[in-house]
Amino acid sequence: MSRMKKSDILSKLCIVLPLFLRKLLNFVTMRRLLTRFINRVLLTEPFTAAMGIEAEIHTQGRRRMVVGLGNPGMEGTRHSVGMAVLGALAARLGVADCWRGDKHVSGEVIMWEVQQTHVVLLRPRLLMNINGLSVAKAASKYGVRPEDILLVHDELDKPLGKIALKHGGSARGHNGVRSCVDSLQTDVMPRLRVGIGRPTEKMSVDCHVLGRFSSEEKKVLDSVLVQSVDLLISQFSQQDFQQSPSSPAGDRQAAQKRKEEECLASPAEKSEVTSAAQS
Repeated sequence: MSRMKKSDILSKLCIVLPLFLRKLLNFVTMRRLLTRFINRVLLTEPFTAAMGIEAEIHTQGRRRMVVGLGNPGMEGTRHSVGMAVLGALAARLGVADCWRGDKHVSGEVIMWEVQQTHVVLLRPRLLMNINGLSVAKAASKYGVRPEDILLVHDELDKPLGKIALKHGGSARGHNGVRSCVDSLQTDVMPRLRVGIGRPTEKMSVDCHVLGRFSSEEKKVLDSVLVQSVDLLISQFSQQDFQQSPSSPAGDRQAAQKRKEEECLASPAEKSEVTSAAQS
């Protein structure tokens, strides 16, 4: 009897489990499609690199934009670490008090010039899943090309203390980046990925990313913010956002254009990456 019961249970599992997985997959797919649909509906006009009178004014010379992804009203959480980096950048540039709301782009902006480069700093005031709308509108209004938009966001697959520059490509499961890709209709935007680490076994991913940094984590975060700002400022002097300070140059760099280049916390780790790239 016991063997028969076990056999019945296994046969039922074989039937129920595929159905469950199929429904789960359908839910995830529908969620992505719904988010994409909302992006397209709310973005009233197709994205273009320059729209309107203000764009014509601002396109005198190349313009860059740095976007801190996050959730408005949830500053200080792991998921909004991109906003923290942007705040640190504004402070370094001495323009932390210059944020102004722009209802036309659903965000807060700062216009500044760094090393003869015109820079737009943007903090979207939309939820993470649809903040691409703000990015696309700001890019159109201020005349910024997608390849000149650098997205700063949290990264689960990197521990806290490590950052990486990624040259375009897929969203890798990040809803904020996916919204930007859908709204701009391209994935060429470079990203500064700021590690936040994965949660412990007892904590869900949602609780982890929406939670705040612990006192110990904040000590590490302070160093991360400094490194992130250093990297961003170094990028402003580049012809484009295609090469990080530790990236291999020449043919190697061109062949790996769409691969991410690691910017690790410790000097020892940096030397290891450089050696590996040259081998």
